Amino acid sequence: MRRIDLHTHTYFCDGDNSPEEMVKSAIEKGLDEIGILAHSFVSEDPIGSLQPNKEAKFIAEVERVKEKYKSEIKVLVGVEMDMFSCVDTSKYDYVIGSCHYVKKDGKLRAIDISEDDFVDTVNELFGGDYECAYQHYYDSLSELKMRTNATIVGHFDLITKYNDGNKYFDTYSEKYANSYKKAVDKLIEDGLVFEVNTGGMHKYKSEPYPSKEIREYIKSKGGTLLLSSDAHKSDDIAYLFEKYENQI
Repeated sequence: MRRIDLHTHTYFCDGDNSPEEMVKSAIEKGLDEIGILAHSFVSEDPIGSLQPNKEAKFIAEVERVKEKYKSEIKVLVGVEMDMFSCVDTSKYDYVIGSCHYVKKDGKLRAIDISEDDFVDTVNELFGGDYECAYQHYYDSLSELKMRTNATIVGHFDLITKYNDGNKYFDTYSEKYANSYKKAVDKLIEDGLVFEVNTGGMHKYKSEPYPSKEIREYIKSKGGTLLLSSDAHKSDDIAYLFEKYENQI
């Protein structure tokens, strides 16, 4: 089985290491393929994304290490394209489409910056109604292909980042299941692959994105899963892959 990790970030956006350091770590961990991503620029929230004036340098640097290490590992340069971004993706080898925000009444708010910020977002945009918030999130996510032209869905249920133990809403409820199933069905119809993202397990999550229930639903509908680490530093490449490689 080929070992690949297509979701990693460098210091060109919000990661800690250079593209070359990430590639060298992937080689040390025995990977066959590594994807180096940058977060697409979002004008309303530019912190942590690839600044437009650094895009060419980022791509050139990944292309350099791609050539340098081609005999040891396959390297791809990609973009994690947010739904609320406007970036030319034709320059990249592949696109992961993600939704880091909710937008309502013309206001764009992040859902994954911090727990306090998440609570403030739900209070401000949805009057504290978490059911309304996740329904809005999954309704938006159904448009991922149209908005990003992605081939991979990033951290599908990111809305649950701070909800371990069902702290804010019940992920076992029929209403929640109906919300995510509608989005899953549309994204499978659009031909997207779903990543199984272990990145949140460093601190916030007890399981990968998406949850086991969602993963099982994706498989039952004929969807495809792809393991990824969402690594933001070199040590975290292929994080917990040994635990989940046989579960997807």
